[in-house]
Amino acid sequence: MDIVLTEKIDSSSLQNLSSEKIDLMIPLTADDRTRSRQRLELENSLIVFLQLPRGTVLQDGDLLRSTTGQYLAQITAKPEPVLTVTTSDPFKLLQAAYHLGNRHVPLEITPAYLRLAFDPVLAHMLEHLGVAAKQEMLPFQPEAGAYGDQANSHGSHHHEAHG
Repeated sequence: MDIVLTEKIDSSSLQNLSSEKIDLMIPLTADDRTRSRQRLELENSLIVFLQLPRGTVLQDGDLLRSTTGQYLAQITAKPEPVLTVTTSDPFKLLQAAYHLGNRHVPLEITPAYLRLAFDPVLAHMLEHLGVAAKQEMLPFQPEAGAYGDQANSHGSHHHEAHG
């Protein structure tokens, strides 16, 4: 049986869902979370179709409801190859963010590190800037962008200390 998920649950409705159980956990990479229409085969061989409004960007923890209202699914950030950029010098971290932003690289930004999708060319550039760029397999949660429909939700829900 195929499940079609068509509705993203608004965070203001979450209180009303406290009695409902989550039927499906759907792990998606950062890139997958930007695609509003796709076919997914879950580990249990269940087929799920996302048919969300165009432009919908999903974040870790978002809830989706099926067309019939029978299923409730939660999105999780799937581990993927990333570069985690660190340095003891805050100025060098800002420089790295500037250079990556100049290349329009999707970036997860925190006070302690930057994270981006793995790219050996960018790893080389970052090392030349004097920062550490460690390859890891972790969930990647890039900023949605200043004009995206989720622009303000990411920072407040993942990194309370942004300030």
